[in-house]
Amino acid sequence: MEQRPGAGARARYWFDTTLARGTSALVGWLVLVCLAVVVPASAALVWTSGHAPATLSGKVAAIWHLTGETMRLGGTTGSPARVALSVLLALVALVYVSTLVGLITTGLTERLIALRRGRSKLLERGHVVVLGWSEQVFTVVGELVAAGANQRRSAVALLADRDKTAMEESLQSKVGPTGRTRLICRSGPSADPAVLALTSPATADSVIVLPPDASRSDADVVKALLALRATGRGGDVTVPVVAAVRDSGYLLAARLAAGSRGVVLESDTVTARLIAQAARRPGLSLVHRDLLDFAGDEFYPAAHPSLAGREFGEALLSYGNASAVGLIRGGVPWLNPPARTVLEPDDQLLVIAADDDTAELADCAPLVDERSVAGPRPPDTRPERLLVLGWNRRAPLVLREWGRNAPPGSVADVVADEDEATVRAACDGGDSGDSGGDGGDWTCVALRGDTTRPETLAGLDLGSYDSVIVLGQEPRAGEPPEEPDTRTLVTLLVLRHLERRTGRELPVVTELTDDGNRPLAPLGPGADVIISGKLIGLLMAQISQNHHLAAVFDELFSAGGTQLHLRSAADYVVTGHETSFATVVAAARDRGECAIGYRSRAEARRAPGYGLCLNPPKADRRRWSEGDEVVVVAGEGRRGAVRSGGLPLPRRTPRG
Repeated sequence: MEQRPGAGARARYWFDTTLARGTSALVGWLVLVCLAVVVPASAALVWTSGHAPATLSGKVAAIWHLTGETMRLGGTTGSPARVALSVLLALVALVYVSTLVGLITTGLTERLIALRRGRSKLLERGHVVVLGWSEQVFTVVGELVAAGANQRRSAVALLADRDKTAMEESLQSKVGPTGRTRLICRSGPSADPAVLALTSPATADSVIVLPPDASRSDADVVKALLALRATGRGGDVTVPVVAAVRDSGYLLAARLAAGSRGVVLESDTVTARLIAQAARRPGLSLVHRDLLDFAGDEFYPAAHPSLAGREFGEALLSYGNASAVGLIRGGVPWLNPPARTVLEPDDQLLVIAADDDTAELADCAPLVDERSVAGPRPPDTRPERLLVLGWNRRAPLVLREWGRNAPPGSVADVVADEDEATVRAACDGGDSGDSGGDGGDWTCVALRGDTTRPETLAGLDLGSYDSVIVLGQEPRAGEPPEEPDTRTLVTLLVLRHLERRTGRELPVVTELTDDGNRPLAPLGPGADVIISGKLIGLLMAQISQNHHLAAVFDELFSAGGTQLHLRSAADYVVTGHETSFATVVAAARDRGECAIGYRSRAEARRAPGYGLCLNPPKADRRRWSEGDEVVVVAGEGRRGAVRSGGLPLPRRTPRG
């Protein structure tokens, strides 16, 4: 037999039914509940008062008066009409006040919601605008915060099509405290001129456009640059802009959209070039990172009229605490000019120093020990063997860049879980095989295999390779973004095991996407790690703060121009002896190079510097070993090579 609901359940059901009738039922219940509490309480107060009226009608009037005051119903006594009018006026006042409070509350709520959505306009001047959200955003914002540490007030405005609160939380967890720099997030598409105007780009010092981590990202960059043009006066970009594209096919469109004051980087090409260079000399990425971040020494122009009339080779030994790498003539940088170049009165020297006013003249020529200078050694022209493990969109560019300087007969073996025809087609497009390339004939061999499987790597003759490049695979559909790094770490672990088993340490260059995974990478002393997005982010932040140095960085990261190199210390000084760094500088000068630092093999495993020392004092003396390396700026400097939209150099360059 079905049990009938109890009285309590029926009462709750009846109450819920009345509430479902709407606002009128809610108001009615509110009035009944209030009267049920207020009337008995008022009666108790009247009956217990020593001044209560003697008559019953007087007590009822007193109860009504207290009830009216409590519920703001007037409480006027007298004729029924008078009482009714009093209640009516009280109700009108109550409705007015309630409506006013409701309107104010709604307005404040909408305003707070708008602020949380990041749709209010900035009233800033001299700030930096960052457009987009990608793997570089944390590096860029972190460097801008470091650059603003010595300023009284600075601001970074970030606009991305993401939730404002989520952006703030992510930046706070990855970047940390921002010090004097105010970080302002705005939410919305950067390709919408109306939304872009919220960041006040016209009053900004510079604008950085990041490529989104999605398909058609380069097209989004071009659209953001066009939106920036739409917000400027006369339909042109009036503020210095730094942008990055992945596909060189979008480079021209992006540069046209960025205007004459814009610098557009080819992120994949620059990254591939660094990977290829580091394959021959692991550790080179440390040099680029140290020069690009705001924590270490940087490029600065130095004006010393007393050096006019002297040769550039003499100027290399004219600074005790700075390293000259070029000169600035007519506002245009000239990296590594010939040592016999005579300095003109209006020339400035381009130096690497701790700050823009720390380069001090000092005659370091007496510190040179000519007996410690090494004699010339014949260049190594034997064919090279390269092993590439993994495949991604940058792999063809890496092979092409490596092939530029590969001696004839060199071979690149590619092992990847990729169709062999795809790999061969990419290699053929990168000047391999019979087509040769800039560095001569080289051959690309495609091998199918999973690089995370021990049997795949064990089947290779690892001891026959001169260097190994491990590339992170592109994320597959449905995979988490950290999966490529996970696979790379597994490959490195197997490689390290095979190294120990064979007793030979391989020069391994690894590409990772997350800098947080660097400490996890099982690497030997002859290994290097390229964080694909970090170096591009450092470069973009550096140019945004020192826009006039765009030509310098363009030359350093270009193909075939003046570049940074790590070379054996035995090429410059006699190993096993103690000598000054000034001796290394003099030896490099005789080779047509500028020495700017060294890397100690004994310290190569120790973080955070990993043995790298840039811009050491010329008077520093150390014992040079066979495994030590010297950092040099080498190559035929191209005077006036401004291809990235670089501007003439001013007399001084502000730090950060």
